[in-house]
Amino acid sequence: MRWTADQLADALGVARPTGLDPLAGVAGVSIDSRTVQPGELFIAIRGPRHDGHGFVAGALDRGATAGVVARERFKEYPGEIQAKLFAVDDTLEALQRLASRACEIWRRGKPGRIIGAVAGSVGKTTTKEILASLLGARFRVLKTLGNLNNEYGLPLTLLKIDEEHGAAVVELGMSHRGELARLAQIATPEVGVVTRVAVEHLEFFSSIEEIALAERELIENLAWPNATAVLNADDERVAKFAEIARGRVIRFGTSPQAEFRADAIEEQGIEGSAFDFVSPVGRARLQLPLIGRHNVMNAIAALAAASVWGIGAEEAQRVFSALTPADKRGEVVRFEDGFTVINDTYNSSPTALSALTQLLAATPGYQRRIVAAGEMLELGDSSEELHRECGRAAAGLRKIDWIFGVQGYAADLVDAAVEAGHPQERTKVFGNSQEAAKFLEQFIAPGDLLLLKGSRGVRMERVLEAIDAQHRRADKKRVPEALETGQKGRS
Repeated sequence: MRWTADQLADALGVARPTGLDPLAGVAGVSIDSRTVQPGELFIAIRGPRHDGHGFVAGALDRGATAGVVARERFKEYPGEIQAKLFAVDDTLEALQRLASRACEIWRRGKPGRIIGAVAGSVGKTTTKEILASLLGARFRVLKTLGNLNNEYGLPLTLLKIDEEHGAAVVELGMSHRGELARLAQIATPEVGVVTRVAVEHLEFFSSIEEIALAERELIENLAWPNATAVLNADDERVAKFAEIARGRVIRFGTSPQAEFRADAIEEQGIEGSAFDFVSPVGRARLQLPLIGRHNVMNAIAALAAASVWGIGAEEAQRVFSALTPADKRGEVVRFEDGFTVINDTYNSSPTALSALTQLLAATPGYQRRIVAAGEMLELGDSSEELHRECGRAAAGLRKIDWIFGVQGYAADLVDAAVEAGHPQERTKVFGNSQEAAKFLEQFIAPGDLLLLKGSRGVRMERVLEAIDAQHRRADKKRVPEALETGQKGRS
């Protein structure tokens, strides 16, 4: 979106810098002086490790048209730089304020433009990707990229909206109360999807009920009364969010209460799933290449939300065949040596680990089924017991041949699996993912199906990188992933 200097001043509620022409053009916003582009607006954000106020001069030297700084820092700059600076009370609030104004301008450009937002403990990214793909059958869609789902990433995403976009889909993450409320107030979405409430971030919450209250903030802050809440009918806590909705509610799931329902689900292991999509307009059989029953639920959530735009089974039948997993989320990687790796290393929780260990155990055609489970972080005082529960559940599946634990409380997962009857000689614990990678690159053999799972901080993708270094992938188009160095998102 393009702004003039006067439009920026009006949106920020401050005076236009003396050195900027009222009609001076600004296209784009950046908070990173290293990547700022000529003509952009640089906003100096004070982050946990870096303070953008120290890089204002460099951003202007690289071609930024103007900058936004905190009022108390304004006098630190020489006059020629001050002449290009908007002085505000809070630069993060300024970033968010500009994003909200961008959404207002975009909506005014054409009636009926809608922003959809996806929240929930698990499944947010996949649901967002499926919804964006469905909408892409009819519109040019702005969507959240990567892990830009927090107080910095959301406004940066929204500030990329332009006249060519017919719809927008954003992912909203949180790790404490009040965060989703603020994010929803920035985007003011007309469609709000809550996938599920599950055990996560217990380091920051006292109970799953408190997590539910935090997720409910999306529904409380939709653009009522013309908004639509899209709620999981199979999750009792999420279904109750309908009580505070001030407009339309539609439900998805497998229960009879869901207007958008998955029926006759046929799980096909690592080949995906097939299911009947039941909606108010009829029934259609759909094939989903994404693995696991949990992804069927993500697909149904996306289909329920897409109905607000008038999109349904006809578009899904065209779109689903081309779906691919989001980065490190259920990627199936086959190797020429005859083994397969399920790469689900972006993050982990008890709910997500349970879903994938069940998939692992149920997938036929492999000689050994192996789970390498990295520690699940941010579970607070419940960490040990939640890891132990996962270990007992994995042992109870019986068809899992080897259980490896990586780092910290993952050792308790392995101990509990042994106590529940899994053979101790078919377990091993590693201090970190590097140790696990060194072992597994040699251990893996033809006929194996290996699940890699773990919280982001454990870096379980290192195991796949080590295997890639020793073995050739069956799909030549896939290349080993580089180590991530970007900002950590919120889940």
